[in-house]
Amino acid sequence: MPYALFQSGIKICIMNLKEQTNKLTERVGKRGSRWTGLLLILVAVAFLQIISLVQAYYAHKGILSEAQTKAESQLNSIKSGILNVVNQAESAVRNNVWLAQWSLQVPDSLANIPKLIVNNNPIVAGSTIAMVPNYYKKRPLYSPYTAITNGEIIETSLATEEYDYPSQEWFTKPIELDRGYWSEPYIDTGGGEILMTTYSVPVKDNSGRIAAVLTADIDLEWLKTLVNDIKIYPGSFSTVVSRTGRLMVSPEDSLIMNTTIDEYASKVKDTASFNALNRAMLGRKSGNIQVTHNGKKNMVYYTHIDKTGWAMNIIIPESEMFAGLNRLNNLIRLLQLLGLLLIVLIFRSIAKSQLRLKYISEKKEKMENELKIASDIQMSMIPKTFPPFPERKDIDLSAALVPAKEVSGDLYDFFIRDEKLFFCIGDVSGKGVPASLLMAVTRSLFRSVSAHNDNPQEIVSTMNNSLSDMNESNMFVTFICCVLDLKSGKMQYCNAGHNAPLILTDKMSELPVNPNLPLGVLRYWEYTVQDVTLHYDDAIFLYTDGITEAENPNHELFGIERLKHTLSGRKAAQAHLDNVKRAVAGFVKEAPQSDDLTMLFFHYLNDSIQGSREITLENNINEIHKLEKFISKVADDAQLTESAKSCLNLAMEEAVTNAILYSGSPTVEVTARTGNDDITFTITDSGKPFDPTAAPDVDINKDALERPIGGLGIHLYMKIMDSVTYERRDNRNILTLTKKIDKNSIQK
Repeated sequence: MPYALFQSGIKICIMNLKEQTNKLTERVGKRGSRWTGLLLILVAVAFLQIISLVQAYYAHKGILSEAQTKAESQLNSIKSGILNVVNQAESAVRNNVWLAQWSLQVPDSLANIPKLIVNNNPIVAGSTIAMVPNYYKKRPLYSPYTAITNGEIIETSLATEEYDYPSQEWFTKPIELDRGYWSEPYIDTGGGEILMTTYSVPVKDNSGRIAAVLTADIDLEWLKTLVNDIKIYPGSFSTVVSRTGRLMVSPEDSLIMNTTIDEYASKVKDTASFNALNRAMLGRKSGNIQVTHNGKKNMVYYTHIDKTGWAMNIIIPESEMFAGLNRLNNLIRLLQLLGLLLIVLIFRSIAKSQLRLKYISEKKEKMENELKIASDIQMSMIPKTFPPFPERKDIDLSAALVPAKEVSGDLYDFFIRDEKLFFCIGDVSGKGVPASLLMAVTRSLFRSVSAHNDNPQEIVSTMNNSLSDMNESNMFVTFICCVLDLKSGKMQYCNAGHNAPLILTDKMSELPVNPNLPLGVLRYWEYTVQDVTLHYDDAIFLYTDGITEAENPNHELFGIERLKHTLSGRKAAQAHLDNVKRAVAGFVKEAPQSDDLTMLFFHYLNDSIQGSREITLENNINEIHKLEKFISKVADDAQLTESAKSCLNLAMEEAVTNAILYSGSPTVEVTARTGNDDITFTITDSGKPFDPTAAPDVDINKDALERPIGGLGIHLYMKIMDSVTYERRDNRNILTLTKKIDKNSIQK
């Protein structure tokens, strides 16, 4: 039953009961309190019944959710255990393939390889290296086999008349597929009657021809124990099937490897639900389905194991799943009867109203305490210690979050990894507990994704895909993610529908942002990354719209211009935030806070970068003379000698000339940044892609007539500069050239 329809039905019932009660009370009039009491008792009976229905509905829903959580947890646990053994077996074989390849030239040494695998890997019950028939002329069939039985190593051969190993699945499939292969599980007839499977890998000789197959046999008795130990509810059990649908693990031992799940489904009454389950399991899917067996309903939770192709499930009888709920319902009915008796006894007493008031007061206090705890937990998720990096002198950062209600839907976060500062700010749509939960999920996603990714575009895209998958409530998050290289001052950022941050340089302006969708709106939305270079004493201010949209009693907005005015002047990060808080509070006065106030101020104080220059050249070779003057100014900034200046000019002239002549871009932008130890030039154009670092080396020792045309210019600046890198980003070629400044290059 849909929740909205269920809730509407309850409201209609209560309203009808109240209306009928009022009409009857009016008719009774002054006949006495006895009739009034009777009417109230009837209302109480109906109300208790409604409460019982509500409780039963939500309890049923909660038990299903709990069962699914437990089942999925158990399935994942089994899956991890299986994959652990599978990975160990695969490693045991693959780690010895090279030894097998080397030993092909010495056939007598091949028998040592299975022995080595069995001795060094406790999970391996047996191993062989089976030669391709007639690979050795003197030994048409050769397959030394080592197994461990009752703790003893047994060495034998599979090349016997009784056992035609070249026709076995474990031998033919890896050769056919030319890769590792897990065989269909089988009963080891004559070898203990135990369930086993084999992992085999083709072995190639020096000519690339498959010469043999190297294997590891795995005893699957541990799988039965692992699966049969699962008991989520009384009567629940689990099965495991192979890739062909044969039962590997089942409560009925007679079915193991003798029956497929399709054969089993054909014998039950509810064939349709069983067939749907079988299709899903054999189709390597995960999920849950309800099936009926022998007239009883069961919930089946299933998943698959990619490497082996197996599937497994947990089957829970609904009668056992809801047994506790049924007992609780009976108890509730009994309690309802007792409650009615109590209502009759205390109806004429004033204590009823007092008890009710006390109950309401306690519930309110409990709710307030729970909201306070929720608020404390939420606020503990964001950094609150400032300054956050007291040991660093190149960072002045502070942030603040002032929730409008007990819990907030805003977030901010920051951390440093690999000399890069990752920071973000976001605003969840809506208010209250739902927004706070989505805020917690968003912050956790940011931490987990950015822990191993430096690209803001990829970070935001991954977060958006995850939030879109789980966004059944149709909420969204405006978000901006920034990654700043603390050494170079280069900051990349990706905006997802959030307010444009303010950048404070020699002037204050809004940072240009591309119009991207917020997080959680549309899966696989293509976000774009932008960048800006920060210099010493530059600052970035991130904020949510709770600041600019704060209203005073006259319904006027605080606005962006008041915010810019408040941020004017050079102050410490915390001082700026305190000023903004005071300014907003003074503006709204006694008006209630309608939205969360969240802001982050970052002050870049890396003084190792002395300065920067930039120039834009038209796509005309005659513009090169402007470049020479530009390079001269950059060299003078770094106090380079004339010799060093000439080398720098020669290298840059070659690089920029190539961009003008061959890129087809209308303009070429050149940026120079001078540090304590080096000078970095960035050449950017919007022409066709070209990576000069991938150009073939020029053989300068050849005669000029013998060398192909072109390439000398690239060779020249690659030799002069200490570092040359290329990247293609946002349909633009970006070539970065770095020259180290040594003592001999500086004027004395």
